[in-house]
Amino acid sequence: MALETEILQLLFAGVTVGSIYALIALGFVVVHNVTGIVNFAQGDFAMLGALIAVTLTEKTPIFNRVLTAEFNLPLPVGVALSVLISAALGALFYLVAIRPARNASIVSLIIITIGAHFALQGAALITWAADPYSLPRFSSGPPLEVIGAILTRQNIWVIGVTVVLLLLLYLFFERTMLGKALRACAINRTAARLMGIDINRMALLSFALSAAIGAIAGIVITPANSMSYGDGTFLSLKGFVAAVMGGLNSATGAVVGGIVLGILETLGARYLSSGYKDAIAFLVLFAILFVRLSGALRRGQSPLEESGL
Repeated sequence: MALETEILQLLFAGVTVGSIYALIALGFVVVHNVTGIVNFAQGDFAMLGALIAVTLTEKTPIFNRVLTAEFNLPLPVGVALSVLISAALGALFYLVAIRPARNASIVSLIIITIGAHFALQGAALITWAADPYSLPRFSSGPPLEVIGAILTRQNIWVIGVTVVLLLLLYLFFERTMLGKALRACAINRTAARLMGIDINRMALLSFALSAAIGAIAGIVITPANSMSYGDGTFLSLKGFVAAVMGGLNSATGAVVGGIVLGILETLGARYLSSGYKDAIAFLVLFAILFVRLSGALRRGQSPLEESGL
C-alpha cells in the first residue's frame, strides 16, 4: 500500500472513530452549557441506547437468560423507540438524582453522575449480562474506494449522522424559542430566570436531549462494533476528552475535538503502538489541563476559578 493511500485510510478510520467521540461529546456540551455539570454517565446512555435497540429488534436473552425478549420490531422503529426511551431515562435521571441535589456544589453533582454511571452499568449487567450484542448494518453493498482507501457504508453512516446532528442542533439552538431558552440558561441562569424561563425545565430538557444524542451514538456504533454493558466507561472518557478539547461549551468545538482525537489515536496506534491508543486520549487531556491551569496560575486565579468550579 502506497504511503498516501495508507495515510488516507488511517484518516478515514480516524474520522469515523472521532465522529463517535464527537457524538458523545455533544451530549456533554448540551448538559454542561445549561447546568454547568459534567455528566460522566453520558457514555452509558450510548450503551443503553444500543442494547435497547438490539432488544427491540432482535431475539435477545435477558436477565441471565431467564427470559427472552422477542419484540422483533423493524429496525427503524426499534431505533426510534430506543432513542425515545433513552431520552426518558435521561429525564428520569435528572428528576431522581440531580434535581433533589440542585443546591449542592457542582463537584457534588458531578460525583452523583459518576455514581449514576456505576448504577446504569450494573443495571445493564443484570439485564443483558456480559455478552456483546450487535445490530445489522444500516445499508448493504460493497465499501467505497477513494484513491485506493476503503470506506465502508457503515462508516459513512457514522460520519453522516454526526454531521446531520450537528446541523440539527445548530438549527435548534439558533432558530427555535426552546433552543434560545436553553442558550439563555447557558449564558446567564439568573437573567434567564428573571425573564420567566423555567430553569428546572430547561435542565430536564438538556438531560433528555443529551441522553437521546448518546443513544444515537451507541446505535450507529453497534453494527460495526458490538456493544456490551461495560462499553459506556470508555465512551464517557473519550467523549469527555473530546468535549474538553472543544472547550466544553461549543457543539462545533466538540465535533472538531472528537475528530482530532480519533485521528490522533488512529495515527498513534499505527505509527507508535496499538497499546498507546487509549493512553493518547489521556495524554491529550493532561496536556490541555496543564496549559489551562498554568495560564490560570499566571493570571493569579485558582485552578477551580478557571475551570468554573
